[in-house]
Amino acid sequence: MKLEQKMNPQHEALKKFSYQISYALTNYTSHGMDISKYTSVMIGGLGGSGIGGRLVKNIFTDSFPVPIECVADYTLPGYVNKNTLVILGSYSGNTEETLTMFGHVKERGCDMIILTGGGKLGALALENNIKTYHLEGGFQPRMALGFSLTYMNLIFAEFIKKDIIAELKDIIANVADTTPYENDANKMFESIKSKINNKFIFITDGYFEAVGIRFAQQIQENAKHECFTHVLPEANHNVIESYYGVLPSIYFCLDSGKNERTSARFEFLSNLLQVENHKVINMSISEFDLTSVYEVIHRLDWLSIYVADYRKVDSLNVPNIMELKGYLEQI
Repeated sequence: MKLEQKMNPQHEALKKFSYQISYALTNYTSHGMDISKYTSVMIGGLGGSGIGGRLVKNIFTDSFPVPIECVADYTLPGYVNKNTLVILGSYSGNTEETLTMFGHVKERGCDMIILTGGGKLGALALENNIKTYHLEGGFQPRMALGFSLTYMNLIFAEFIKKDIIAELKDIIANVADTTPYENDANKMFESIKSKINNKFIFITDGYFEAVGIRFAQQIQENAKHECFTHVLPEANHNVIESYYGVLPSIYFCLDSGKNERTSARFEFLSNLLQVENHKVINMSISEFDLTSVYEVIHRLDWLSIYVADYRKVDSLNVPNIMELKGYLEQI
């Protein structure tokens, strides 16, 4: 039986995913920068404001001509200098780590691009005449990924002169009706419901690593539940040695199919875990591309809300995060 849904703000936000993508596509303007000017790109941002950068790094990993680094901290790597392009994102514009990074980036003379909904970062971008992409307000950062991810994809596609407009328009059309994604998420939910209090483990390859991180973040914030991400093949050199006996975990496996040796590892792990009757969700895609990234994220976002609703937790508010912010303000 399908889990009863109440139209709470989290459900409403997910139903506006296509709107967010369309908004960014409509409001995107050329940055006019030449990637040959730079030796690297650094993307700074945290939480829901930072995951778009991680996703774009994975999407463009095979085609981008210079290294892309994602930083979720106060400080900058030593290599960041005037030859580094820095992209900073903060939905609120008031993320203290990102504002601190802004000051360091400015001191080092880097060119910048800003993604924000306003706040202090928006004011600094305007004051310093920095290219800025506006994120519409009214959402929580973790529920506003359609804006930042789409802007990021367009920024990077422009650098390598790749036309992704048609594919983005197809994605908008695909996710406009959320029903198929809700149904798919509900099937996954029903299959794990009896073990819903077990830890969630998301096993992925390098191409889908950021998607796994995104799912973990959504389960942690929305469902207030433990979720961890392991990446193959690296996890086969360590984590696999913890897979003995019956473990209190549910496993999600997402393979891009880009490397047959890594795919063989997924097959082995799935068989190994199922010997002890662990619940293993093998997620399938036709191929790793822009469309699959958006669509898998959308399904998993719905799943995180279903888990939150079933566990009867407040998926909207984040009291521990807010308490921490209050504590830091007093220091």
